[in-house]
Amino acid sequence: MITILVTGGNGQLASCIKYVEKQYDDLNVIYTDYLELDICDLKQVQVFFKANKQIDYCINCAAYTAVDKAETEIDKAFEINATGAKNLALACNEFGVVLIHISTDFVFDGEKVEPYIETDVTNPISVYGASKLQGEVGAQQVLKEYFIIRTSWLYSEYGQNFMKTMLRLAETRDEISIVSDQIGTPTYAVDLAEVIVHIIVVKSKEYGIYHYSNIGETSWYDFAKTIFEETKTKIKVNPIKTEEYPTLADRPIYSVLSKSKIERTFNIAIPDWIDSLKKALKKV
Repeated sequence: MITILVTGGNGQLASCIKYVEKQYDDLNVIYTDYLELDICDLKQVQVFFKANKQIDYCINCAAYTAVDKAETEIDKAFEINATGAKNLALACNEFGVVLIHISTDFVFDGEKVEPYIETDVTNPISVYGASKLQGEVGAQQVLKEYFIIRTSWLYSEYGQNFMKTMLRLAETRDEISIVSDQIGTPTYAVDLAEVIVHIIVVKSKEYGIYHYSNIGETSWYDFAKTIFEETKTKIKVNPIKTEEYPTLADRPIYSVLSKSKIERTFNIAIPDWIDSLKKALKKV
């Protein structure tokens, strides 16, 4: 039996892990949110790990993800995304647990014109991105063996995300405007959950930083249009430039992640983003 601790247990990715892990009989998964385990409190984290010595893996899904709000709640973003990640790394190191930490494409500045590889120079342009990068750095300072998985544009039938927001807006509006000059790749969180569980089940020792999203690239505008086309929703979608939709946080203009390393290392086939979107929409 493999015992897994999942932090951020009520969030989108944790919900997808719940869905995926039911297919496996030999997994014992403990889900916690901040009420049961405050990862910002090192003492509490150590006490929890000591009381649950059977834990083999810790998947850190806990994160401050309000990108714009982070610009004004800087301390809170860093406390959860940086201090929290390092606290988990310290406990994992102390109790012999393998950490799988989830990070983001926002650690890059978006100035590249080809997909980002794991060794590209990081240069976050937002508080959220900087706090997530500090979380990566903290884990690496503490641990020699870890998995850090950077992902992008996460959505699913669970939680709050772009796909669900578009479907909700379409119920009350005839027309919306969506940014068309930010390019990335949507990631179906169930696909990501399957890869995370696969890494655990095969007991991989191929530690390091990995990138995972679905295959292909698109803009937020085309992502929205595809959602409406697939659901046969009648709504007018207008493309707008980033400067026409000012936000508190700057966002990478190009944040496509290269998946070559994770595909090669774990011998996995990654679905195209449109195919995965169709799956998610059927479930919704």
